[in-house]
Amino acid sequence: MEFHSFIRSRLDSLRRDNRLRTLPDIGERCGKYINVAGESRLNLSSNDYLGLAEDRFLRQAYSEACRDGDGYAMTSSSSRLLTGNHHWYGQLERELERLYGSEAALVFNSGYHANVGILPALAGRGDLILSDRFNHASIIDGTGISGAAHQRYRHNDMGNLEELLAGAKGSYRHLFIVTESVFSMDGDLADLRKLVELKKRYGAVLIVDEAHGAGVFGDRGLGLCEATGTVADIDIIIGTFGKAFASTGAYAVMDAVLRDYLVNAMRSFIFTTALPPAVLAWSLMTLRRQADMQIERVHLLRLAAMLRGRLVDAGFEVPGESHIVPVITGSNESAVSLAEKLRGAGVLGMAVRPPSVPENRARIRLSLRANLQWDDIEYIPDLIRAWAS
Repeated sequence: MEFHSFIRSRLDSLRRDNRLRTLPDIGERCGKYINVAGESRLNLSSNDYLGLAEDRFLRQAYSEACRDGDGYAMTSSSSRLLTGNHHWYGQLERELERLYGSEAALVFNSGYHANVGILPALAGRGDLILSDRFNHASIIDGTGISGAAHQRYRHNDMGNLEELLAGAKGSYRHLFIVTESVFSMDGDLADLRKLVELKKRYGAVLIVDEAHGAGVFGDRGLGLCEATGTVADIDIIIGTFGKAFASTGAYAVMDAVLRDYLVNAMRSFIFTTALPPAVLAWSLMTLRRQADMQIERVHLLRLAAMLRGRLVDAGFEVPGESHIVPVITGSNESAVSLAEKLRGAGVLGMAVRPPSVPENRARIRLSLRANLQWDDIEYIPDLIRAWAS
């Protein structure tokens, strides 16, 4: 088949299966609302979990700092190992080390850069990576790039993980356990205390991705690892600035030896242009600000629990126990239909379909934020019930 005809046939197949993705026409954001294709809608599809992106006082303070100071360039023009290692990197990494009580921190361009770079740098032939079945695509891709043997354990099934660890003992150079803390599609939580116990029992390296946990869990917003008291027992904690911290980039905290090794061996760190100083300075500001937002964290989780409870009472399958509230619809067609129903009511709740979720587990993924109130969302269970009837 001629190449473009082949591509068109693939697109047609996605369209028939209600799996075709298109880029939305996103306009201005204004507090709780977002402009989509010229229409203002309640935004329930953002990862700005603390509402920091809309904090006008924080933005004003940042603007004043940019106006009054220097060192806020919009480009680094180089990798960190050449001339891109601006002093804001050092300040941001020292602040992460202080908050986590960690020996070392390292900042990356994105969470995807972190996950496709850390695993291949540390693991290879002769090693085994054990990954939760529901881990993010970036973890899956990093695992594949590494060349290490890998197995996926059943989602959040610590018994299955222990079986795999026991069966692998003595057969590999190193064992790695990799998990998200808050799973991005179901909104449920990893059992970090049990994972730490298994890591210690079998001599494994434990890597935890806090992309959706950082900012939301823990007294200082350090994630589920802080909330469960497991920070010191996890070998590498990965977090992102692109979600609750309302910026760009990602980070990992670890011991100094691992940091030195990643600087020398992590290809997605070595061979990429560094983040702009202006972004790093903003990340430092939001990181410090969110550490004092415990009231907002408590409010956000209470709000999510109320919405989840009302949806369950209305007869819907709504897994999880976090600020991510997924409403399972099953088929791709039904997820698209519900998204259209919500859109007609002025709500942005986007359909999530395979391969982001398993087949026949399509859903609307409602992402709540701390700048919402109950009266902003209390009508949604009735709206979804009307759609289903």
